[in-house]
Amino acid sequence: MVPTDRSALVVQAREWLADDPDAQTRAELESLLTSAAPEAAADLADRFSGTLQFGTAGLRGALGAGPNRMNRVVVIKAAAGLARYLVATGAQGPVVIGYDARHNSDVFALDTAEVMTGAGLHALVMPRSLPTPVLAYAVKALDASAGVMVTASHNPPQDNGYKVYLGDGSQIVPPADAAIAQRIAAVDKISSVTRGAPGRTISEDLVDSYLDTVVGLLEEGGARDLTTVYTPLHGVGGDLVQLAMKFAGFPAPLVVKEQERPDPEFPTVAFPNPEEPGAMDRALALASKKGVDLVIANDPDADRCAAAIPVGKTWRMLTGDEVGALLATHLIRKGVTGTYAASIVSSSLLGKIAAAAGQPYAETLTGFKWISRAPGLAFGYEEALGYCVDPEHVRDKDGISALLLLCELAASLKAEGRTLADLLDDLAVAHGLHATSQLSIRLEDPAQIAAGMQRLRDRPVTALAGTAVQQIDDLAAGDGGLPPTDGIRYQLAGGSRVIVRPSGTEPKIKCYLEVVQPVADASALPQARAGAEIALGALKVDIRAALGM
Repeated sequence: MVPTDRSALVVQAREWLADDPDAQTRAELESLLTSAAPEAAADLADRFSGTLQFGTAGLRGALGAGPNRMNRVVVIKAAAGLARYLVATGAQGPVVIGYDARHNSDVFALDTAEVMTGAGLHALVMPRSLPTPVLAYAVKALDASAGVMVTASHNPPQDNGYKVYLGDGSQIVPPADAAIAQRIAAVDKISSVTRGAPGRTISEDLVDSYLDTVVGLLEEGGARDLTTVYTPLHGVGGDLVQLAMKFAGFPAPLVVKEQERPDPEFPTVAFPNPEEPGAMDRALALASKKGVDLVIANDPDADRCAAAIPVGKTWRMLTGDEVGALLATHLIRKGVTGTYAASIVSSSLLGKIAAAAGQPYAETLTGFKWISRAPGLAFGYEEALGYCVDPEHVRDKDGISALLLLCELAASLKAEGRTLADLLDDLAVAHGLHATSQLSIRLEDPAQIAAGMQRLRDRPVTALAGTAVQQIDDLAAGDGGLPPTDGIRYQLAGGSRVIVRPSGTEPKIKCYLEVVQPVADASALPQARAGAEIALGALKVDIRAALGM
C-alpha cells in the first residue's frame, strides 16, 4: 500500500524497521525519518511508493531500505516465496545459489541459502563470486531444482538483482513467475520466515568442470595465433577468461589493469556496460598502443561478450548483431546443427544464414528466458551482446564461451590471411547488408513511457525514413505469432524494420532499427554502407517524432 500522508508513511517505515535484520539499512532509514530536509522526505516517500516487483527478470533495483529497493528484507521474502513454490511443486533437487562481486551480493546469497534450508530444501552455494554462466551451468550439472544468481549484470553500481532459474537451466517464464510472485506477496514479516543452516559450499571442481566444458567447444589443435586486449570491466569474469584462454592454447590477453579486479564501485566507467559510450575507452586505447588483432570484453557478470576490430589505425566496436552473425557462421561451419534462434529485436540476418545452411530458424520474444526455450536450440543470440553457444550445458547467454569461439574464429581467419571484417563483407554480399542501430530514450517517469507507446498505437505511422510501412504488428495483441508483450513492430518495404518497446530492466523506451540494403558484389559495399547510415539516422529522427519525444 502506498502511504497517503506523512503519518502513514512514518508508521509504515517504523514497521519496516522492526522487521529489518540489517544494521546498515536500519540506520539509513532512521536517518531519513529524523531528517528535516525536503529531499529526505521525498526519498522516504519513494522508498515506500510501491514494492519491487518480481517477474521473469526476477528482481532488480537500487540498494537501500524500503520495499521499493533491493535489501535483505526484500531478498528474504523473495527467497521464501521461491522456496514455497518449490515445495508446492514437489521439487526434488537442490537449489544452487551464486553471486557476483556487487555490494551485498554475498549477503543476499547467504540469506537465500538459509531460507532454502529452513524450508527443508538443500542449498548449494558457489565457492566465491563467479560469473552468471557458471551458475547456469551448475543448475544443469548438479541436477538442481532451481538456481538463484545474485547480480544486477551491467546495471550501475548502486543496483543489485536476483535472477531465478528452474531445473531445466533456463530463466523463469510465465506462469512460474506469477506463481512465485504470489507466494512472495503472501510473506508478511520476515521474522516469520524459518531460517536454517547456510547450506553447503560447492567445490571448486565445479568451476574446473565448467572451464573444461567451454574449452572443449574449440577444435583441438586449431589456429591459436591471436593477440588480444581484454577487459572484465571490474567484474567477475577476469580470472576465468584468462584461464580459459590459457587452457585453450591462446596467447595470454593484455588485460586493462585498471579494470582487471572486481570492484563494486566500477570506478573507471560511468556505466559498467560495454555498449555504453566510454566504457571501452581504456581497452581501445591499449589496443591502439599495442597493435593487437582483437579487443574482447565481458560485462560485470560475464554473461555478455563485446568485441572490437581494427579499421586502419582506429578501432570499431562490433554490434551485437554482427557478433551474432559471425558466431552463427562459425558454428555452422563447425557442423553444429539444430535451431538457430534470435530475439525479435535482433537482426533478421540470422534467419538468412540459417536458411542458406539448411538449418531451422526461430524468432522469440526479447530475453534469454525465451531464446533458451526455442525447440532444438543449437545457437541463440540477442543484439544486447548475449550469445548461447552451448545450450546443452549452459541454457542462457554465456560471455565466456562466446568469447572463446570468437577468438577461435578470428585466429582461423588470420591463418588464412583474412579478418572478421572480411567475413562480415562476405555475409553482406551473400545476404544483403543488414545495418542495425538503436535509439534509447531514458524517461524516469513511467507514465511517459506508457504515453509514448499509446501514442504509437493511436497514431499509426505510414512511412519511416521515406520508406512505406507495409505492416504494423502490435505485439501486445499477439501480432506476429508470439506471446503478447508490450511492443510495436513496423515492417518496411525492402526488409527494413523498426521495433519499439519499453525496457524490461531500466526506465527507457528502446527503438531497434534495421536497414537492409542489397549488395551486388564487394565493390558495392561502401555505397551500401553509406546509404544504410543515412537511412538509420532518418529512422531515428522519424521514430522519435512519432513517439512525441
